[in-house]
Amino acid sequence: MFKILRKADIVLFFVLLALGIALSVPGFASSNSTNKDSVVEITMGGRSLGEYPLNRDEEIEIEKDGHLNLVIIKDGKVHMEEASCYNQVCIKQGTISKNNQSIVCLPNRVVVRILAADGDGGGEPDVVVG
Repeated sequence: MFKILRKADIVLFFVLLALGIALSVPGFASSNSTNKDSVVEITMGGRSLGEYPLNRDEEIEIEKDGHLNLVIIKDGKVHMEEASCYNQVCIKQGTISKNNQSIVCLPNRVVVRILAADGDGGGEPDVVVG
């Protein structure tokens, strides 16, 4: 009625587990890595306001139609310091530092993203189907 596990079953389990981990770690590390040449792209309402190098400390003040956002780039990290929106979710998102991460302020329609230097967001597909 009950099938008892054999040594071979246990060994097979650990071999497959180790293989799965070994195959997933390099892909995860490369797609979320920070390149010293990465740029911070800031858009408002779908229009690009500029790209700023991630490796240079800078304060960017975005002011339009009575809305204010202050983006800080420091030590290879980006965060939203101030925002005139009512819910402050963009500030609570914290600091980002890796390619393809973003901070979004929906009420003010501001998006801050970190992209690879070539501007394509990392060069790897998000999803492969087929």
